[in-house]
Amino acid sequence: MKWLTYMMFFIFAMTSDAVGVIIPHLVTEYGLTHTQASAFHYAPMVFIALSGLLLGHLADKLGRKVTICIGLLLFSLASFSFSLTNEFLVFVSLLSVVGVAIGMFKTGAIGLIGDISKDSEEHTETMNRVEGFFGIGAMVGPAIVSYLLIQGMSWKYLYVCAAVLCFMLCLVTYLTVFPKSSGAHDTAKVPSRTSNSEQAEKNEIVEERINLKQTFAMMKDKYALGFSLAVALYVAVEVAIYVWMPSLFVDYDGNYIWMATYAITIFFALRAAGRFLGAWMLSFCSWEVVLLVATGLVAVCYLVAMIFGIHAAIWALPASGLFMSVIYPTLNSKGISCFPRSHHGAVAGVILFFTAAAAAIGPLIMGIISDSFGEIKYGFYLATGFSVLLFGFAAYNLIAKPANAVLAKDFSADE
Repeated sequence: MKWLTYMMFFIFAMTSDAVGVIIPHLVTEYGLTHTQASAFHYAPMVFIALSGLLLGHLADKLGRKVTICIGLLLFSLASFSFSLTNEFLVFVSLLSVVGVAIGMFKTGAIGLIGDISKDSEEHTETMNRVEGFFGIGAMVGPAIVSYLLIQGMSWKYLYVCAAVLCFMLCLVTYLTVFPKSSGAHDTAKVPSRTSNSEQAEKNEIVEERINLKQTFAMMKDKYALGFSLAVALYVAVEVAIYVWMPSLFVDYDGNYIWMATYAITIFFALRAAGRFLGAWMLSFCSWEVVLLVATGLVAVCYLVAMIFGIHAAIWALPASGLFMSVIYPTLNSKGISCFPRSHHGAVAGVILFFTAAAAAIGPLIMGIISDSFGEIKYGFYLATGFSVLLFGFAAYNLIAKPANAVLAKDFSADE
């Protein structure tokens, strides 16, 4: 079960985090502006957000297995279709479909992690390992694109490769026996001694409970909203690095050109290593303390970069990847753990909506600010502010422990 979730996140990262390498070639090949080419980043993120919000409840209603299989198959078909066209607008349309697919199988996978975790602590540790594989995929994807371009081949074959892997994973998922508790499709079953009328009544109650209204109702829940806003702050801080850091370093002419050149690669490598390190730290430190330390160090990296200029930024910003690693999976898992298993898909969809929305809107606002003031560093001032706010959230969380009581329960007793 865990390896299925690891590979889903790995394949997702292969394509999503390779976009920064592909965009310069789109600009040249199709004569696009950077704003037009950036649709390769914004289009899937917008549809991931919509899919998470509008379809996240399907992981609870249809079951994890069905939702994951549909998402993986849709991802595979859309990715393979890249080999059949050369039209930029068609590429963007296919990426939109990919976004819908990711929203489906990701919420299903996150719900599955809750099904196989006995409590909040194990859930958080598993989420950190999952994000570790996401970090590995984030390195593999750009490396594949770079290799293809060096060999004179099209970047489109990255998506063909992802399509093949995703289809194989879909087959494995279909053949795997999932926990009975994963989703209403499974939990609606009752013992054979129950009469047909009683069973029908129970099924109707479950179907009524798990629907789109439930997802929107969660938008008002203090736990779902609080953790979602914290996740949005984090995502805005992280995405600023891999979308705009290359532009920040483009005019660097100091003694460490190699560091400026490979800054993104170093950031991804540290982010991947840090997520495995985070899982280890959480095994003996409280998550509140780990979160405070991690957000504090990220804020320090940003402040150092902005105060001491580009010569410090080439070291500080890539280094932030090591400290960012543990933040997202910890916030994500704790937010989901505030709810019973039967609601994990829906709340995962809400958090995914905020995640993808921040990933799309954050870099856009940074770009607008940078264009207004004439330099990309002004956009990073905004990201620095986000990092300080995130540290403030972690400090409040450590002192007040607002979700402590609801997180203390065992998952097996939530229903």
